[in-house]
Amino acid sequence: MAKQSFVDARAGRVDYIAVQASPEFQRLKHAHRRFVLPVLAVALVWYFGFVIVAITQPQLMARPVAGRVNLGIVLGLAQFVTTFAITMWYVSYANRVLDPQAASLREELDQAETEARAAAAGARGE
Repeated sequence: MAKQSFVDARAGRVDYIAVQASPEFQRLKHAHRRFVLPVLAVALVWYFGFVIVAITQPQLMARPVAGRVNLGIVLGLAQFVTTFAITMWYVSYANRVLDPQAASLREELDQAETEARAAAAGARGE
């Protein structure tokens, strides 16, 4: 398959609209959304579920778990643990899946910027 050019030769610049429409960018965007949207949905349900239970069921949240530590404290601290776990999971996913795709696209853009500068310099007669 022929390599797509992101250079607008007439304007002597990178055509970022073409970049956005490119299959490479679309794959990157899809891979990002495929991870983020489901994880976001689960995290929001978990967070708002905690808040709603805390508001509507204070007697449940006040139940002792160990000594003076109650269920509300345990679930509240679990929110922090969940946040850190999701962050680590996303970083791992980004390093394995997103970053290689982004680096490849960035390399193509760097080459396109070089070509655009050369085209602009040629048009000016430099």
